[in-house]
Amino acid sequence: MFNRIILIGNLTRDPEIRYTPSGVAVATVPIAVNSRYRQGDEMKEETLFIDAVVFGKQAEVCTQYLNKGRTVLVEGRLRERRWEYEGQKKSKFEIIASNIRFLSRKEATETQDADHIPPEEYTDLEPF
Repeated sequence: MFNRIILIGNLTRDPEIRYTPSGVAVATVPIAVNSRYRQGDEMKEETLFIDAVVFGKQAEVCTQYLNKGRTVLVEGRLRERRWEYEGQKKSKFEIIASNIRFLSRKEATETQDADHIPPEEYTDLEPF
């Protein structure tokens, strides 16, 4: 079987980071992906809202450099998470990210030094 997804979208809010009991960083990066298509003579647009889940050092880097509105390319695998809440079964699709590439970049000003410029790409493997 093959499960691979690549999406480009904009963050809908700042990433949220938490840590597992063993100390591994886990960040949730919420993105919106816009798609346009033609239906007859009319152009339609739809938006997909999906969370990317990032682990380890990559999670910390994403939390440090990404913020709402930033454009990113997310590569990983699609996962459906299921749970029960107040007697109702719930599910949600999310991306387990293996790679997040920062696409839009604010212009560096003269007051910023090279240490504060985010990396183009940071890859980290899922810890489990």
